[in-house]
Amino acid sequence: MSKEFFIWCDESTKKGPHYSNFYGGLLIKSEDLSFVLAKLSKIREELGVIEEIKWGKVDAVKLPAFISLVDVLFELINGGKIKIRIMFRQSSDVPKGLSSEQRENEYFILYYQFIKHVFGLKYSNESDNIVFLRLHFDEMPDTISKVQKFKNHIKGLERSKDFQNAKMKIRKDDIVEVDSKKHLPLQFLDVILGSMQFRLNNLHRAIPIGQKRRGKRTIAKEKLYKYILSKIREIKPRFNIGISTGRVAPQDQWNGEYRHWKFKPKNSDTDSSKFKK
Repeated sequence: MSKEFFIWCDESTKKGPHYSNFYGGLLIKSEDLSFVLAKLSKIREELGVIEEIKWGKVDAVKLPAFISLVDVLFELINGGKIKIRIMFRQSSDVPKGLSSEQRENEYFILYYQFIKHVFGLKYSNESDNIVFLRLHFDEMPDTISKVQKFKNHIKGLERSKDFQNAKMKIRKDDIVEVDSKKHLPLQFLDVILGSMQFRLNNLHRAIPIGQKRRGKRTIAKEKLYKYILSKIREIKPRFNIGISTGRVAPQDQWNGEYRHWKFKPKNSDTDSSKFKK
């Protein structure tokens, strides 16, 4: 008997002043899918939210609604119904020795590493049952040929030793690009991913040109970020958003409800001008 893992993936901020290449993933098991989607839909309807839920739409007026949305999301995370992973790179770690092809395909190369490692899928299945991965990517900003090549590489993961040991399969038709307006998991993920990029790149300190104080929208976003951090720290006290989440055992990479991965190239130089002051 087989089962499925549904994963939604998003990315944000290719180049930030302090942190870059943000990727996010949200995983729901097939046995929990109907319950989770119903729960997310219900809170949106109760709040009267019609437009797409996105970090960029947070402001002082909408802040209470976003806090309620975050409450439901973390209720599901705490209940073991959802797993969230965030990956990013510190801008001061500058890759060196890359070929022109590697530089050109950085977006897809990092996305591949994200899918391969961030959820710890190799530790996810100790049964004799096959697990099918169903991958939903927010629409990718690149050519059809490059996206297709990327999808072929993702499907090729099922031939790796780790995926074979975990009995992971990826069907070609289960690697798709989707419209985030039609997928609530992507919308909720966007809020978490956006909040982390916002704080790690010090956007909470931004003051509009010609002004002496931060804008109301920036203040509202900082309040929501702090609330999200408080919910994460209910799961993992003293959680540090800027480093990879620690593990006691390798299996924690899969078992953890919420984790961060600061990706560092194997061969890199340090650009101290990108450090936070």
